Parts: sequence; structure tokens; C-alpha cells
Amino acid sequence: MAIFSESQMRRYMRHLILTEVGFQGQRKLLASKVLCIGAGGLGSPTLYYLAAAGVGTIGIVEGDVVDDSNLQRQIIHFTADVGRSKLQSAREKIAQINPDVKVQEHPGYLDAGNAVGIISGYDFVIDGSDNFPTKFLVNDACVIAGKAFSHAGILRFEGQAMTVVPRKSRCYRCLFREPPPAGSVPSCAEAGILGVVAGTLGTIQATEALKFLLGKGDLLTDRLLIYDALSMRFRESRGQRDPECKVCGDHPTILAPIDYGIPGCADPL
Repeated sequence: MAIFSESQMRRYMRHLILTEVGFQGQRKLLASKVLCIGAGGLGSPTLYYLAAAGVGTIGIVEGDVVDDSNLQRQIIHFTADVGRSKLQSAREKIAQINPDVKVQEHPGYLDAGNAVGIISGYDFVIDGSDNFPTKFLVNDACVIAGKAFSHAGILRFEGQAMTVVPRKSRCYRCLFREPPPAGSVPSCAEAGILGVVAGTLGTIQATEALKFLLGKGDLLTDRLLIYDALSMRFRESRGQRDPECKVCGDHPTILAPIDYGIPGCADPL
């Protein structure tokens, strides 16, 4: 049984006194591995909170560099980081937050050839990508690998989130069968995004990851949580797994991830 050092006792005290976490739960977190697809708007708050919580290993898939336009919402990167690798920038911030955390870097983008292999090494996955092809790629790879994940998407003043536990809940493809035609839905770069919306949804994703790792609470499975920042309202869309889903259904036809030809997490939300 792992013994906490004095500094760890002080660091995690607010967790240790929670009945739902305690010493056993904190040991679970320290032994857990979470993969974050992208170190952008959604990934930034997620990475901060997972590191602060003491998730022992955090993997990051990222192939981009920090740009001035990222700083309005991608809070893990600072002005001095402009032009630097987002991987390097994020790794340094995580080390400053919590030296207990090991960062595993996956330079570049997810694709049909590497997605299952990377995802298989983790307990939970955070999808912080910014385009539909990548979201379908992450969904399909997680279902195939049997790995739970948190989906989130943001645009303008709105966001949505859901959690998928393969073989126990509906997946992203149960709701949206195929990616929409290219250009039919504007990106954040085209339509804009209130920066703090990324923080709200990323924090929800981190919460779902911690709940899953601890085995506590009710996850956002079979529920799509929809957030409207202008009205400050949340609503839910409920549903069940589609037995005819091409990837998680009773007779799946998608047995390997599909490469839709768009780089994975380029300029993540």
C-alpha cells in the first residue's frame, strides 16, 4: 500500500477528507492514466485540474505551436509561449502545478493508424479536438479499444458534453451517425468563441474523468449536456445506445477507425 509523504498529505488534504475520495481514492488517482487529445481551449482547464488532482500519468496528443489567437481561451499557454510547441508549454505548466504527475507526450495528430494504439494505454480519454472528423475518430477508436471518454464541443456562447463508456452507454456516433459535410458547420475560427465557455466545458470534462477514475457519482452517460452561456442555462438530451450503430451496435460494421483526411487536433478549440 502506497504511503503518502508529508508534502502529499498537505497537497491532497482536501481530497483525503472527502469520504468519496479519501486515501484509497487518492491512490487510485495517482495510479491512473488519462489521455488528453489536444492542449487547447478544452484541454487547458482539463490538464490543470487533472494535474492538480494528482492523476499520476497524463498523456497529451498535440502537434501545434502556440499562436497569439490561442491565448484568449487556451489558458495553459502564456504570452511568452507564443511560437513554442504546445506540448512543451503544457508539460512545463503541469510540472509546476504538481511534480507527482508524469507527462507522456504524443507529438503530432491522431489518425486512423495510431489512434487505437495510443488510446489503449490509458484509463480515460478527454476529447479536446475542434473538428468533427477527429471527434468521430476518437469515438470509434475508444469504442474499439474499450476505453471510456469525455466528449465536448464549443462554439460562440454554447457548449455540449457527454461521457461514453463503451458497451454500457450510447456513443457519439449513436447521436451523430456521420461527420457533417465539410464547410457546413463553422469552426471557432470562423464563428468565434467566448473564451470562458471553453473553461466551463473543459472543467466538466475533468470532473467526469475524476468521477470515472474514482468510481463515484453519476456520469454523463446517455445524456448530452447542453450549455448556453448567454442565458446561463443547462439542459439535457437523453437517449440510449442505438443497436444499429455502426461502431457500438449489435452488429458493428466499423471495426477500425476511419481516417477522414483532416489532421487530428490542429488548433484545438
